[in-house]
Amino acid sequence: MESQRSVVDTDTVRHAYRRWAPIYDYTFGQVADAGRKHAVRIINKRKGRVLEVGVGTGLSLPGYGEQLTVTGIDLSPEMLEKAQEKVTKKKLGNVDGLHEMDASALAFADESFDTVVAMYVMTVVPDPDKVMRELERVCAPGGEVILVNHFSQEEGVRGFLEKKLAPFADLIGWHAVFEVDRVLICNDLRLVERRSLWPIGLFTMLRFVKEPGFGVAPQAARYMLAKGRREAPARAPEPIRVRAMRMTARGGVFARRLLDTNYWRSLYRRLQSQLTE
Repeated sequence: MESQRSVVDTDTVRHAYRRWAPIYDYTFGQVADAGRKHAVRIINKRKGRVLEVGVGTGLSLPGYGEQLTVTGIDLSPEMLEKAQEKVTKKKLGNVDGLHEMDASALAFADESFDTVVAMYVMTVVPDPDKVMRELERVCAPGGEVILVNHFSQEEGVRGFLEKKLAPFADLIGWHAVFEVDRVLICNDLRLVERRSLWPIGLFTMLRFVKEPGFGVAPQAARYMLAKGRREAPARAPEPIRVRAMRMTARGGVFARRLLDTNYWRSLYRRLQSQLTE
């Protein structure tokens, strides 16, 4: 597994997206459209500064609300050129800047953004751990980090195909085998939402809130326990009046039994039978 994780380096990513840039909007951009729009809808409920890591050709930029100030970064200059064309053509005044930058070494100060989003990025970058810690670092306390990504599964046809594609990560430019626990590593990020996205759950949205000191161990434990099922709702406390009525009813049943001669005769016969045996 470790060998599969290390074959995609920065040069590989640049080369892959140099090839993709001219046709990205009409190929993978269409497949990823539903997940992108879902994330943007959530972000549009917020205010402040947004950092989009892996902005690509800027497909998401026209969708952001005017109340947001958006900064985009990407490793591919060819992709950023396409994104800048959209900003200019559509006169997107809320886009503060587009920068060629490595996601694992962001050139921004700590706690610079209210929302940090990375869509279809984590399976592409050479070092996902570093990228996650950078997303955490530049997010302000109380802010949100949102991921939209492909996470692999162990079983089924999809799991089989992902394992077969894994050795070719350097050719396709992304990791087909990528477990969700690889992004659950940040001490200050609390996972608050996990949602499967179209098509057929191939992509997943994870939404984190930055809470300094939250701790990753309790988060991972809760995630594993809750995975695949909804948590049962908390049971409401029983009113005192109802509890008193229930206890009175039980007392009445017990009193009637004590006064019932048939009960005592039956009990006497059972005792005699046991003593005889």
